Amino acid sequence: MRITRITTQVVGTPWRDLSYVRVHTDEGLTGVGETRMMGRTDALLGYLREAERNHLAGSDPFAVEDLVRRMKYGDFGRAGEIVMSGIACVEMACWDIKGKALGVPVWQLLGGRVTPRVKAYANGWYTTERTPEAYHRAARAVVDRGYRALKIDPFGAGRTELDPAASRYAVSLIEAVRDAVGPDTELMLEMHGRFSPATAIRLAREMAPFQPAWLEEPVPPENLKTLAKVAGSVEQPIATGERIHDRIEFRELFESQAADIIQPDVGHIGGILEARKLAATAETHCVLVAPHNVGGPVLTAASLQLAGCTPNFKILEHFNDFADAEIGRVVKDPPQVVDGYFTLPSEPGLGIEFDEDAAAELPRRQARFDLWSEGWERRGPRDGRNSRAGASG
Repeated sequence: MRITRITTQVVGTPWRDLSYVRVHTDEGLTGVGETRMMGRTDALLGYLREAERNHLAGSDPFAVEDLVRRMKYGDFGRAGEIVMSGIACVEMACWDIKGKALGVPVWQLLGGRVTPRVKAYANGWYTTERTPEAYHRAARAVVDRGYRALKIDPFGAGRTELDPAASRYAVSLIEAVRDAVGPDTELMLEMHGRFSPATAIRLAREMAPFQPAWLEEPVPPENLKTLAKVAGSVEQPIATGERIHDRIEFRELFESQAADIIQPDVGHIGGILEARKLAATAETHCVLVAPHNVGGPVLTAASLQLAGCTPNFKILEHFNDFADAEIGRVVKDPPQVVDGYFTLPSEPGLGIEFDEDAAAELPRRQARFDLWSEGWERRGPRDGRNSRAGASG
C-alpha cells in the first residue's frame, strides 16, 4: 500500500477554524487527521503541500515511525508548531488507515486497552454574561448534562497582575461555580499563562477554598523557572504543556518537577504515537496526562485512542457539547460524552468516518483569538462584540 496524495479541508465555526487532512492510498483506503491552528492555518496548508511532494507521495502509510522521522528531520530546519501540527494530521490519518486495514482500533495497535471509559471535562460552557448568577446557571447545566468535571478562566482580560477589585470578582465567579457543581465535581482553574509568579501564587491562595483540581498555565509557558516557583508555593496541582509542540522539549519540564499534569495536544505534538511516547516518559516521573483538546470529533477520536492505551491518562477536554456543537456533523457517529465519560471506540482505525459533504457546509470563518481583549470569554459572535474572537483550551 502506498500514499498517492493528500487533500485538505478547512472547516469554520464562529470561533475556531479546524483543518482536516485526508491521506489517500492506492488501495482505496483513506485516513483522516485534524488540528486547530490559530492564525497560522494558511502556513499549515502551505507546509502540507510541500510535504506531500517531499515526503508523502509514494510512502508506506504503515511505516508511521519512518514517515514522522522524515517529515521532522528531512528538511533540516527545526520543526516548530506548524511542522509538528502537519505531521500530527498525517500521522493520525496513517494510524486510521492502518487500523482500518487490520480491522482493529488504533489503541489495540499501541499496547491494548487499559480502560474502557475515559472521563471528560467540559470547556466552552461559560459563553454567557460574566456574572456570578449567569455562571452559576451555566455550570449547573454542565453537571445536569452528566459531566463531573469542568474548566474555567475567570480572570477576564487579566495580564501580569490583577488588581484587588478584579481579583475579588474572579473569586466571586469561582465561588458561584463551585456552589453550582457541588463538592465532588472537579473544577479546573485555567490561567492561560496570564500572570507573574507573585500574582499567580496570590490568586491560587485566594481560590484555594474552592478546591481547584489544577492550576493551568499560571505563568507564561516559556519560562520554566517561574513555573517551578509557583509550583513550590501552592498546594494545587500544576497543569501545563499545550503550547509545547515537541515531546523532546518536555524534558526540562520533567526535570524541574514543576508539573503534575501535562497537556500535550495530539494535533500539535506530532500525533498519537508521539503523544504515547511522551506519556510513557511522564509515567516515569509520576506525571499524569490530560491532553489539550480544543478540536472537533476527529481530534477527539484520536485523543481517545491515546487514552485507551495509556495507564497514566487522567481526563480529556471536550468543547463540542457547549461550543459550536455543529462541528460534530463532519463525521458520522462522533464521540459522545455520556454520564461524564467517553466510551472507548471499538471500530477500526480512529473509529470515525469523515463526511466531506457535511464539512463543506461549514466554510472557513477566519476565526482568531485575542486572549487579552475584553469579552473574549463570550466567544464574540454570541453578543456581536469582537466578532472575530476565538477561544483556547
